[in-house]
Amino acid sequence: MAAPATRNNARRDFYERIGGLSMAPLWESLHQLVPPAPAPRYRPAHWDYDKVRPFLMESGALITAKEAVRRVLILENPAMPGSACITPTLYAGLQLILPGEVAPAHRHTQSALRFIVEGDGAYTAVDGERTIMHEGDFVITPTWTWHDHGNDSSKPMVWLDGLDIPLVAMFNAGFAENGESDEQAVTTPLGTSDARFASGLLPVDWKPARQTSPIFNYPYARTREALQGLTRAGPPDACHGYKLRYVNTASGGAPIATMGTYMQLLPKGFETAAYRATDGAVFSVVEGEGQSTVGGEVLRWKKRDQFVVPSWASVVHKARGEAVLFSFSDRPVQEKLDLWREDRGGK
Repeated sequence: MAAPATRNNARRDFYERIGGLSMAPLWESLHQLVPPAPAPRYRPAHWDYDKVRPFLMESGALITAKEAVRRVLILENPAMPGSACITPTLYAGLQLILPGEVAPAHRHTQSALRFIVEGDGAYTAVDGERTIMHEGDFVITPTWTWHDHGNDSSKPMVWLDGLDIPLVAMFNAGFAENGESDEQAVTTPLGTSDARFASGLLPVDWKPARQTSPIFNYPYARTREALQGLTRAGPPDACHGYKLRYVNTASGGAPIATMGTYMQLLPKGFETAAYRATDGAVFSVVEGEGQSTVGGEVLRWKKRDQFVVPSWASVVHKARGEAVLFSFSDRPVQEKLDLWREDRGGK
């Protein structure tokens, strides 16, 4: 029995001595560093909009949009308190802008998406062009573009913010700059981006300056019409129902290089087959109600709720009536690195 104890003592002494040189033995952590399958350290979570909304409105009485710069309540994964992350690679939050307010202009290297949860008539301005936002619209603010938000309507506007903040932080590549005024000068007529890029055509000599889409508002009316057209074209996919991805019209890739965005329709009473993929996904319920069983945990959702499905967690969606779900994930990054993997029907 003395030999194993002596060997263990020798190993311990060895580890302490190499530790002084900022070294460590791989064999003690190999299985954690190179696991046989993903083992996410975050969990499924659900935010009931009826419970969240009163706090959003209360925040509007506590701090102005200008003072806050961005009046947002972060959706933080309960398994990662203090991280300001909904997944290890994604940030999400609900932003409120009240009638007459302006969220002042700034820019940053983090890319952002806005998915409109409640309200109609507020605007986002991106690099001198405004777009009017309506419920269900998907809007982007690409990396290092000036952007501000304003609400000229008579009611509050709420949208889901999705950003690649954790990814940018991992690369230590974050920069930010505030604008000289709250609202940037409008230099381009309303609808210019749509006129130039949203008709399946491109200006003859135009060349993209960045990887993000030249369109920065994807209206829900157009998306909903496309989904409805799919229902007439054939049966739903077993794992997704009727699901479409938003695209960069110049490249066919994702509108934002770091985040993929999707919209899916689940027919009335439809239950998907079990599905899992390596990209953790954040969902926003656009229409209907139902439930998602995520890794054995049942999340019951309805219109305007938000929820998150972790990486490699089996998910089964079931709609009570017809339902529509928006989602975003880090899938484009994983695909670029040849890391993305899915399992259709796996548990």
